[in-house]
Amino acid sequence: MKKILFCFGLCTLSFNGLYAQPERWQQRVQYEMAIDMDVKNHQYHGIQQLKYTNNSPDTLDHLFYHLYFNAFQPNSMMDVRSRTIEDADPRVADRIQNLKPEEQGWIKVRSLRLNGKNLSFETNGTILEVPLSEPIPPNTTVVLEMDWDAQSPVQIRRSGRDNREGVAYSMAQWYPKLCEYDYQGWHSNPYIAREFYGVWGDFDVKITIDKKYVVAAGAYLQNPETVGYGYEQPGQTVKQPAGDKLTYHFKSENVHDFVWAADPDFTHTKLLAEDGSLMHFFWKKGKGYDAQWEKLPAIMNRARSIMNAHFGKYPYKEYYFIQGGDGGMEYPLATLITGNRPINSLVGVAVHEQLHSWYQMIMGSNESLYAWMDEGFTSYAENIVENELAKEGLLPGRKYSDNPHVDTYRGYVALATSEKEEPMTTHADHYQSNYAYSLDAYVKGAVFLSQLEYVIGTENVAKGLLRYFNTWKFKHPNPNDITRVMEKQSGLELDWYKEDWVNTLNTIDYSVKAVEAEGRKTTKVTIERLGKMAMPLDVLVTYSDGDQELFYAPLESMRGEKPASGKVKRTVLPDHRWVDAEYSFEIPEKTRKIAKIEIDPADLMADIARENNVWEKK
Repeated sequence: MKKILFCFGLCTLSFNGLYAQPERWQQRVQYEMAIDMDVKNHQYHGIQQLKYTNNSPDTLDHLFYHLYFNAFQPNSMMDVRSRTIEDADPRVADRIQNLKPEEQGWIKVRSLRLNGKNLSFETNGTILEVPLSEPIPPNTTVVLEMDWDAQSPVQIRRSGRDNREGVAYSMAQWYPKLCEYDYQGWHSNPYIAREFYGVWGDFDVKITIDKKYVVAAGAYLQNPETVGYGYEQPGQTVKQPAGDKLTYHFKSENVHDFVWAADPDFTHTKLLAEDGSLMHFFWKKGKGYDAQWEKLPAIMNRARSIMNAHFGKYPYKEYYFIQGGDGGMEYPLATLITGNRPINSLVGVAVHEQLHSWYQMIMGSNESLYAWMDEGFTSYAENIVENELAKEGLLPGRKYSDNPHVDTYRGYVALATSEKEEPMTTHADHYQSNYAYSLDAYVKGAVFLSQLEYVIGTENVAKGLLRYFNTWKFKHPNPNDITRVMEKQSGLELDWYKEDWVNTLNTIDYSVKAVEAEGRKTTKVTIERLGKMAMPLDVLVTYSDGDQELFYAPLESMRGEKPASGKVKRTVLPDHRWVDAEYSFEIPEKTRKIAKIEIDPADLMADIARENNVWEKK
């Protein structure tokens, strides 16, 4: 037996070394791009030089690019999917099908060269397929040069022109973007308006556009002395070039995407945050919501400080809040958000999207495969940040809560009892309903972390998230990686937790089945597991004199116990085994009588039927 266990340990270490360590290889890109925008017909010509480093151990005989704007054409996969899914997003519905030619989006690649040699290629919907006559060996950097033309679509989903608030251009997913190749192979997923995954690298982008337009981008402006309008330094004189157009020059490093927006009516304000970074705010002034946007900088400054303390320090020098898009969408160094909102709503969307700077922009998980690691972790963090803002009176009418995740649990229970839930292992594009996708990604993903507080302790989760940040920033973590970080932090095994919560539809439902006197001095309590997922048990006993005692039964699969917390006395019981449908323990009453018994008094376990969690003396 000892030899078998030793072998298993070696195998586990080997597996983790290959697939779950921060040393895992990843590809690298350097984009240099320049576009010339014609605002009359909403088209632009672009040139791109891309240095691509193949850090993989594999020789690549194909390349793939995303051509996102091609989704905004009748009969595209996004169009068909939005018209056939059972609960279509009203922002899309059948709008793509009804676009006129001048309203559609497209990207047409004119030429592509590898190290100076012409390549053949084929456009297949939103993917450019490129076979290579000369494969790219491991540890090799090549130069790809491309010319393309594009048309910005009428804004339907995230990107495009003339959104519902009148923002001229919300330019996300606007360029031919190389698909990611990682230890799982190529990720050349057609675009149907779900999530994204990108290669880490640097961007050098020049945008030439009519000088009436003000451009904001998720990057560092290189020529403020030319374009001005709020970018210039105090006392600096802006000298715009002659002609009808301006060129904005931006750079960003160690990111995996680039977004920009433009509008003639943008106003720009900025604030030096407490952490030393510069916050920019762009919105359409004079539309009736100036007061909300003028309050936003101070609140987001405080929010950033809370984020830094809880989740790791924001590593970039700037961040942009830009009015645009169709709701809220995150990008490196920036977010596009609709701006005509009450202050709490504006703060809410700004907090959520900025928190994506941690979960997906810095810890760049594959959103398509693990949307819950992106949206769910962001939603969990949002609950914490907004709760602290409420405590400080920065969210009018909102009260501080001892458990900021209560509404998240309600959402999960609604999903789990709806008969529409799908496993969190489902690819984001393949969910049968938007309802199931949204609640899986945003809600059940958030509960993954908040319920982990129940399993390993709140302090361990808090420290674990900082450890996760420091271990996996600027990398591509997967579910095994966050699980291993929390195991290392807590000293407990958590594979059982990930497997049940992520890979299955198993639910949690415990009840107090029986409370029986065993002689004069002992009471026997029987807890029944009605759901398929086993959990450690926190059982709070309240005596008739008001005293309380917590009885804690660790789950055997944890191979340990979470630390005690709070002032209530804790009694550690023998392990609870997942194969046992019932668990019993005895309480020595002595001279005190039992008044109440409650499973999970902190409401951190996602029990789908909490009404049977409590027994009270009648």
